[in-house]
Order: sequence, then C-alpha cells, then structure tokens
Amino acid sequence: MSKHEDEAALAAEKLRVIREGELWRIKLVHSKALVGQALQPDALMHGAIDHAVGLAQARLGGLLHSGDGGGFSLKSLTSLVSLGTLKTVMPYALTVGSFIARRRLIKPVLVLATVAGVGVAWLMRRKTPPQQEQL
Repeated sequence: MSKHEDEAALAAEKLRVIREGELWRIKLVHSKALVGQALQPDALMHGAIDHAVGLAQARLGGLLHSGDGGGFSLKSLTSLVSLGTLKTVMPYALTVGSFIARRRLIKPVLVLATVAGVGVAWLMRRKTPPQQEQL
C-alpha cells in the first residue's frame, strides 16, 4: 500500500468511528426521552390501568370458569375479595381514585360502575342451574 492509500483508509476509519459516535449519542438522547415520557403521570396512570384491567380479566376469567359447571359462586367471589388481593390492588386503586378525583371524572365512573353492575347481575340471572342426573 502506498502512503496515499494508508491516509485514505485512516480517514475512512476515522469517519466511520465519528458516525458511530454520533449514532450512539442520538440513541442515548432518544433513550432519555423515552424514560422521561414513561415517567409522566399520564403514562404511569395508563400502565396502572392496563395492569388493573389485566388483573380484573384474569380474575373474572377464573370466576367464569371455576368450579364444575363454571359461572359465579360464593366461593369464587370470596376468593376474589381475599386479603392478599386487596393488598395487591390497593396501590392501583388509590392511584386510579386520585386520578379520577383530580380529573373530576366521578360521575362518568359511577355510570360505568352502574352499567358493570347491571351487566354482572344480568350474567348471574342468566346463568342456568346445573342439570341433575336422573337415575
């Protein structure tokens, strides 16, 4: 290799290293922005709501498919309101309650809770008793 080719290779290598450094700095700034966005109150609230909805879906799925014939039962309802579940859900409930109070969403939440209660009552009334075997 000639001296000119060595200088060209060295310059190309320097340019590559500089570009990698720029890319690294851009990725670092992007990561900091993502963390800053994730720590915003609305983003935290959204994560808490998603977690609470997932927990509720899992519990309701267990209620609907528990026991011999599935459906709601007193035993499944008492397991839903166990002390361990309350300790797990309470931080999320306080966060959601605080969010609702700050945003003045109490009336819409009461309407949704009423609709959910009517839906649960309708499901419980609609449930057919298990068939008894005839000998």
